[in-house]
Amino acid sequence: MPPAVTQAPASPPAAESGWRQARHAPSLSEVHASIKVPAASASFWRKLMAFWGPGLMVAVGYMDPGNWATDIAGGARYGYTLLSVVLISNLFAMLLQHLAAKLGIVTGRDLAQACRDHFSKPVAMMLWVLCEIAIAACDLAEVIGSAIALNLLFGLPLPWGVSLTILDVFVVLLFQSRGFRVIESIVAGLTVVIFGCFLYEIIVSHPDYFGILQGLVPQPQVVTNPGMLYIAIGILGATVMPHNLYLHSSIVQTRAIEQTESGKRMAIKFATIDSTVALFLAFFVNAAILVTAAAAFHRNGLFHVADIGDAHKLLAPVLGAGAASAFFAIALLASGQNSTLTGTLAGQIVMEGFLNLKLKPWLRRLITRAIAVVPALIVAIIYGEKGTSDLLVLSQVILSLQLSFAVVPLVLFTGDRAKMGVFTNRPVVQALAWLVSGIIIVLNAYLLYKTFFG
Repeated sequence: MPPAVTQAPASPPAAESGWRQARHAPSLSEVHASIKVPAASASFWRKLMAFWGPGLMVAVGYMDPGNWATDIAGGARYGYTLLSVVLISNLFAMLLQHLAAKLGIVTGRDLAQACRDHFSKPVAMMLWVLCEIAIAACDLAEVIGSAIALNLLFGLPLPWGVSLTILDVFVVLLFQSRGFRVIESIVAGLTVVIFGCFLYEIIVSHPDYFGILQGLVPQPQVVTNPGMLYIAIGILGATVMPHNLYLHSSIVQTRAIEQTESGKRMAIKFATIDSTVALFLAFFVNAAILVTAAAAFHRNGLFHVADIGDAHKLLAPVLGAGAASAFFAIALLASGQNSTLTGTLAGQIVMEGFLNLKLKPWLRRLITRAIAVVPALIVAIIYGEKGTSDLLVLSQVILSLQLSFAVVPLVLFTGDRAKMGVFTNRPVVQALAWLVSGIIIVLNAYLLYKTFFG
């Protein structure tokens, strides 16, 4: 049975001397602290079930349609070699999501609110604009992915599929009005569908399991081979999503925890377990896409398959399993719908956090979706499937550009004793966080340079 729902308490007091004393409503105020958690004396599993859910919602962003193209290209061109990059990307994500959850639990602020409280107004506005662009790019990937899936499954023309995604806005509103646990359950169900589809793909593709184990070990050629490095950075950029940091720092606050040191420590512990396990599921999905591409395409000399539509068409004849293409498209549709649920929530969190402005949820989500639908619809009408695939790649480049502007403030805040008190990152964690941030910044800068000038 899911934990009982309680009334949301008032916003926690801003007592930390490291923050400006800004007035703001609780993050996602309509569901803030709405899920009761058991007492500290309860069993481990009861507490874990109470905190289980936000991690899966975060993990959705790590297996959205934007990841598929880079995973397919990596597997088709280089076999299992880039599996190590998928693994490293997920390890980076686990650390950053832990920091995002800790920020929300300890301070009672999501990352957007924290940026608004800490930085000057011009800097906060710049960060807000960049984040809105990134969310629009992410929404663009979800729109295109869902439209491609509808085309593959039902033959629906891409422009119609793009237009149909506008209905997602109202579906999210319907579910959220019934409680946050309902949204978490839907996300969990769709994730199981994606997981099951790719488990089938791996089984029927008969991969080289020894090759998979070898691929999990980093190889020097990933850095020395320019083509491999480019795809590797694309995998990293598509895996670690900036909007997920804002999302996670907010949705962990849906749990009504005790505002004491012990209560916060318990919340951090179980929120971290939740997100880490969920990100292992995301790693399986991303690895499965790459493994399927390696087994179906690379092994058969089809080295240049990088398009989702081409991959769908080739799976059945190459593998000799008619259901392979159908399961591939079903997983893509589930991925797009899942990402819609979390992406629209992230948009709400960012606008309310940076601007302290509360729009009606349907209006906020309609604006976000329109920003994504209009360019996708124009490209789908004029250029068709090839154009939407190129637009999908562009959306990932935009996300890469914004990532540093979310990661650096997060590491800065969680390492500040004036803001975090006894929960400040330990020196080794802070050093590791800055190292990960530096790697992300350098690699994404290289990706952007190669994209525009290479």
